[in-house]
Amino acid sequence: MTTKTAIVLAVAAFLGSRTTGSAAVERQVVPAQSQRKTVEPAVMQHVYEEARTLFKYGVILKGEHDKKLDCPSVFRCDAKWYMIYILFDGDGYETAIADSNDLLNWRPLGRILPFRNEGWDAVQAAGYVALQDTTWAGSYELEPYDGKCWMSYIGGALKGYETDPLAIGIAWTQEPTRPAPWHRLDEPVLSRDQPDVRPWESLTQYKSNIIHDKDRTLGYPFVMFYNGKAQGSPERIGMAVSHDMRQWLRYGTEPVIDNHTGISGDPQVVRMGDVWVMFYFGAFWRPKAFDTFACSHDLVHWTRWDGPDLVAPSEPYDETYAHKPWLVKHEGIVYHFYCAVGDQGRVIALATSRDLRSKPEPR
Repeated sequence: MTTKTAIVLAVAAFLGSRTTGSAAVERQVVPAQSQRKTVEPAVMQHVYEEARTLFKYGVILKGEHDKKLDCPSVFRCDAKWYMIYILFDGDGYETAIADSNDLLNWRPLGRILPFRNEGWDAVQAAGYVALQDTTWAGSYELEPYDGKCWMSYIGGALKGYETDPLAIGIAWTQEPTRPAPWHRLDEPVLSRDQPDVRPWESLTQYKSNIIHDKDRTLGYPFVMFYNGKAQGSPERIGMAVSHDMRQWLRYGTEPVIDNHTGISGDPQVVRMGDVWVMFYFGAFWRPKAFDTFACSHDLVHWTRWDGPDLVAPSEPYDETYAHKPWLVKHEGIVYHFYCAVGDQGRVIALATSRDLRSKPEPR
């Protein structure tokens, strides 16, 4: 064997060991913390009083040409508000962006995750903002990492409404307010085809919310919550963690939110004081679909609220479903954006903690 040949083989062996070795490490499930602490009833009641939105403002965004809208996520940039939301035209999901000066009146700007000609996510790309300031009544701005703003999204290659299987992808941009396509990673970061997929998510992964935990409570800066399902099973919410937003490890073997039937999904995680709050929607384990919440001291063990819903069907425009929450508190008012299904189709609606439709009293 010549010296040159030996060097080539040695380099190839080194690169091969790096590839297979890193893949094996990346795909292990991170053991979950075992210590459990229930959130006190008084804290749960306080969160409900803080987040409840009794006043339905109405429909704030409708799709053109009978397109269905879904899954709002709202952030702030340069004193203006932006909403990322989903379009469904009968073939699949695309992601769009709108802007607003007052959180009430919204102007569609264009698509940021459009259909593609090919790829694992050619026909389904439903995005949600990531790394937002999680502080309740905080800035609601996106926090850049590695010089980029990030989102996670549902991706798929089959036409239809949430046609299985779906997986989770990651996209990024340096200009999050522009109505222009975001850059996507080549492959899904979580899918049913990975060897560490857990039984309860073995068919499809759905909406995800990624937060930046600066305290690294779990040993990782980035934590993802998402709902998934197995064939013929209910949807549950579980966790994944990452050091770099590109490589994700599943955290724990069990879901963190499990209502044992129907759907528990579309989490949004915020921080109220020293308590983590997860807003999410439920469906079919009580009538119709509605928004509720859970609380946690450690991001792993969650105490579910069993009191009144934050939003539930009550009006003609949301008489079928009132679900998929995104809440912000700004200048003392809570704005609860949600997907409403009723006599106006599938639209984005708003409920608030103060009646913004009432006329001011005369001085």
